[in-house]
Amino acid sequence: MTSTSSQARVRFIFFTILLDAMGIGILIPVMPDIFRRFSTDATDVSRYYGLFIGVYALMQFVAAPVLGALSDRFGRRRILLISLLGAGLDYLIMAFAPNLVLLFIGRIISGLTGASMTVASSYMADISDDNNRSANFGMIGAAWGLGFITGPMIGGAIGSLGPTAPFVAAAVLNLANFLFGIFVLPESLPESMRRRLEWRRINPFAALVKILRPSPILVLLWIYFVVFIAGQVHPVNWTLYTQLKFGWTAWEVGVSLSFVGVVFAVAQGVLPRYVIPKLGEPRSLTIGLFLYALAFAAYALATQGWMIYAITAASCLSGIAMPALQSIITKGVPMNEQGELQGSLVSLGSLASIIAPFAYTELFVRFTAPESPIFFPGAAYIGATVICLVALGLDLLGRSSTVAASRASTGA
Repeated sequence: MTSTSSQARVRFIFFTILLDAMGIGILIPVMPDIFRRFSTDATDVSRYYGLFIGVYALMQFVAAPVLGALSDRFGRRRILLISLLGAGLDYLIMAFAPNLVLLFIGRIISGLTGASMTVASSYMADISDDNNRSANFGMIGAAWGLGFITGPMIGGAIGSLGPTAPFVAAAVLNLANFLFGIFVLPESLPESMRRRLEWRRINPFAALVKILRPSPILVLLWIYFVVFIAGQVHPVNWTLYTQLKFGWTAWEVGVSLSFVGVVFAVAQGVLPRYVIPKLGEPRSLTIGLFLYALAFAAYALATQGWMIYAITAASCLSGIAMPALQSIITKGVPMNEQGELQGSLVSLGSLASIIAPFAYTELFVRFTAPESPIFFPGAAYIGATVICLVALGLDLLGRSSTVAASRASTGA
């Protein structure tokens, strides 16, 4: 594969993920308003919000290893296109759901088809080598960041048109994504590298059992899981937190999330290329985790809306953590197993995303309900801070264990 061809493929997958992220980002600023159609109780709205996110994650947990294994067997392109088409059609179902039951049924289907990140990550792994792996995985993060620059602003802007408008917009983006893939996305996994489809590989629990067996990267996998839980505090709590504490409108929420997207895009798409080679992947991971913890604590304690922007900008460097972590993990897995690995990683992320919405919304409700003895809307962000510190402790513990083992093997 020529350098030009490889760069073109990176761009293709970048834009595929970008459009997918835009579709998701459109919904975030207006989600509470969606549930206010069916309930006027603030506690119910918060809990429905968490359940809506958690159900999606649960379905992704089920679907991710299936899509990963299918992409190992039939190729990345075909499976990615099917999942994008299904997601686009399902947003239309949710747009016109007349009650909560149908809305949640739509969300279940959306989760099943929305695990396309598994295939996209496998595609990126296929076309990467040791020289560009961190940078390429940083492009995945950058695409998500750019999607959240435009998506929330669109959602905040068109939310005034009615509760169905954001869903229709998300459907249009996913269907555009599908068409984009048909015409410009080539296959990345050669026929000679494909594996037989084995049913044990599509069992999400079997995938987790396998990936969490003792191995040189086990501690890194636990870090990935814990960091994913911490990172979910933004999609779960951002809208609820900023609307309650600062009185932000859906438009203001959308603008703030777009700013987060700008910072995230720089942190994931630009910084890894320059910072990680200088610091090294292990040190980049440690520094990034520490800065994550500081940022979440600062969000919790912010007293003015403008502080959210300052904190977000100051935490930019923390974005090097995940590309470094993903690069370290993928180095130890052969090319023809990347689909299974990425499917398992998405399953870990989905499991974290199942836990996080219930935990964070419950923290939010407990500290904002009228009967709460302490009013503290930032409680969920303190929870995320603690979780990041756990990840940092695992990182330092794993590194010290590796150094000790190395010294023992050399007789030092």
